[in-house]
Amino acid sequence: MTGQPPANRPFAAGLYALLMATVFLPPFIDDRPAYALSELKRVPGSPPAEQQPPNDTPDEAPEETEEPTQMRIPMPDPLVQKSTTATKDDSVEDEEPAAPVEVLSDVSKIPAPVARMRELIVEAAASGDIERLRPLLGKGPTQTQVGDNGDDPIETLKSLSGDGAGMEILAIMLDVLSTGFVDVDKGTPDELYVWPYFAEKPLSSLTPPEKVDLLRLVTAGDYAGMEEFGSYNFYRIGITPDGQWKFFIGGD
Repeated sequence: MTGQPPANRPFAAGLYALLMATVFLPPFIDDRPAYALSELKRVPGSPPAEQQPPNDTPDEAPEETEEPTQMRIPMPDPLVQKSTTATKDDSVEDEEPAAPVEVLSDVSKIPAPVARMRELIVEAAASGDIERLRPLLGKGPTQTQVGDNGDDPIETLKSLSGDGAGMEILAIMLDVLSTGFVDVDKGTPDELYVWPYFAEKPLSSLTPPEKVDLLRLVTAGDYAGMEEFGSYNFYRIGITPDGQWKFFIGGD
């Protein structure tokens, strides 16, 4: 067996030839076009983006989602209602101004019973005897209102007088009945003749002569207090049309 080639010589020769062919062959070039990653991720079986047929149908607008309704606190009503204000203004415009107070001074033109009672009160007051007023004061249902209507009206009058005997009150009665007067609630069951007229007339409407007339009854300080109070608040006398002495009171 000496001088024969080894048994694996043909295998070695073939392997050598294969290696040489691999070295000298040109590299394999893939002539397929390269695609971006986005194209590589297309749905299998669908053509590339360049080859996709044009879409004739317009894109559907996305459905509008309804915004959740927000909870809102209702605004408060205006403090001043225009309609109410307008109504009030209209009502004010519709109101007629108060009728001027008619001041009377002629006693001869009033009912005789009224004039007679006035005369009797003046005579009793001028006498200085307060007891002379007693028969003139009404009793029972027609009781004359005097001050706080105590048990004895004459004693009440004395208590109202600064001197305690009633002289000051008698002087005030004379002064009150010497002024002008007014016919209140004329033609009604409550009709009265009231002295002085200041009791029924706004102080702001007094003329200069009327202010002088008032200052014969009260002091300047009293008058200033009345202006602040808003009306005459000194003594007044009321007599009914049938001649009953209704009241002798002070205040408003």
